[in-house]
Amino acid sequence: MSRRLPKRLKGWPFILFNITLGLGHIVVMFNAGSYVALLPHVAGDLEGVLPSFLSWAQTDFMIALALGIPIGRTLSDRFGNYRVFIGAFLVYAIASYLGGISQTHWEFLNARILQGFTGGLTIFLSQDMLLREYPDRLKSLGLAIWGLLTITPFTIGLPVGGWIADDLGWRYLFYLDVVLSMIVAGFMGSLLYGREFHRQRTRFDFVGFFLLAVILVGIQTLLNMGNDFDWLDSIFLRGVLIVVIAAVPCFVIWELGERRPILDLRLFADRNFTIGLICLVVGFFSIQGLLTLLIVQLQLLMGYSSLLAGIVFLPMILLGAPMIALMHELSKRVDVRLLVCLNFLGFAFTLYWIGLYDDPHSFDQIFWPMLLEGFFLGSFFTPITVLTLHRLSGVQVMRAAEAANLLRIAAGGFGITFQGIVLFRRTPFHQLHLANHFGGRQFASFDVLRGFSTKLEDAGLGSAMVNGKLLALVKQYAGILAMSDAFLFASYMFVGLATLVWLAYPTQLPFHPSLEEEVLEMRAEELMEEPP
Repeated sequence: MSRRLPKRLKGWPFILFNITLGLGHIVVMFNAGSYVALLPHVAGDLEGVLPSFLSWAQTDFMIALALGIPIGRTLSDRFGNYRVFIGAFLVYAIASYLGGISQTHWEFLNARILQGFTGGLTIFLSQDMLLREYPDRLKSLGLAIWGLLTITPFTIGLPVGGWIADDLGWRYLFYLDVVLSMIVAGFMGSLLYGREFHRQRTRFDFVGFFLLAVILVGIQTLLNMGNDFDWLDSIFLRGVLIVVIAAVPCFVIWELGERRPILDLRLFADRNFTIGLICLVVGFFSIQGLLTLLIVQLQLLMGYSSLLAGIVFLPMILLGAPMIALMHELSKRVDVRLLVCLNFLGFAFTLYWIGLYDDPHSFDQIFWPMLLEGFFLGSFFTPITVLTLHRLSGVQVMRAAEAANLLRIAAGGFGITFQGIVLFRRTPFHQLHLANHFGGRQFASFDVLRGFSTKLEDAGLGSAMVNGKLLALVKQYAGILAMSDAFLFASYMFVGLATLVWLAYPTQLPFHPSLEEEVLEMRAEELMEEPP
């Protein structure tokens, strides 16, 4: 179908369109961010499973979110962006309802996967619809405002999820999503009903998509189940590993021979794209995993309520939001290698600071580094995007943006489980070390545990109660030290990335880029900045 498109929305329909589009974005992003704040509540309510099992619902959600992005582009070409957008939110509402009424872990996991896939469809469609409705002179303004929502899952979403979990119950987050999703679908359908579009029947790389899904889902399954099922001692996990190893070369060979690949591997021939993608993926891998680890352990190890644990992250928005707007301007005037390097060194310093955290009763010890982390989170996405896309042109820009966005979101899911593995492996080490050190086994004259147990016994506690109290304290502080190890390791990783970025070519924007190229670059940049 090839008809003349109607004029753009104006006046109050245009304002309502922006509000509805923003609300739809918030529904998906807030659910992604808020869930981690209420994970302990969900674990206790769904058959009392371990919190590590319920992290599957977040990591698999993110893998489904990533895989939904290329599907959204193809469906938009064939059926129109607003039709697919409305359909995605209707299915999202159904998935949210199924998540809210789930009684078992597996029911809830399937609902979250469906949520993630339909949410992934809307990431591409939201950007496409925004660019089509905004006039050329306002596109940069619309994208800048849209960019302010990129850090909401890490900031506002967490305390909101914590408040819902503490005061209303975790299921109300999903019931609220049902209502909001229906509102978004209803208003968008009313505003854009009858909108015509140019139908395009582009070839979709089904084989490449299937192989990519096998690889991502397989890796995530290994990470999800490794700790709880003893890694390769499990026959099932050995089979998963074999499938992944076999799928990787098949995927590479197929994609190199495909004219319209789902993931254009030829882009890796460009040095800036490769270095920028490594920095983006590894950086987001660490950030997403550490923030999720911290908010869960604040509740499990230190006894924070879900709301209080979420409030810990709220200071990040104070410096994060202004930095997003500032980085858009600085990236046009400064070699972004310098900006990326300074950002990574700032992350290294901040994560090292958090890694020194050792007092579960000190809120200030967490507040100030989180405030500083918001500064670097706000300046994270834009310079890396400019670095990654700098030497590309034409259709390569959009292919690179979609590939980077897909791999970044998947890396966020990997990061969540990786940090859980670090915690799982380092906690027994610190338990043994604390027991040996403070129990006088390493230094006979330094036996703090004996003195402390004597005081407890003098206070009237029985020997069993004393041993239980000592064990609880050792476990708590061993967990804190293990969590600190994860932050310290990530700190060193960011120092390495800050060095790697200087291997890229210097960046500079053209003096007089065409309007079409500017819009294409802005669209690709905002697509890559969308967080889960």
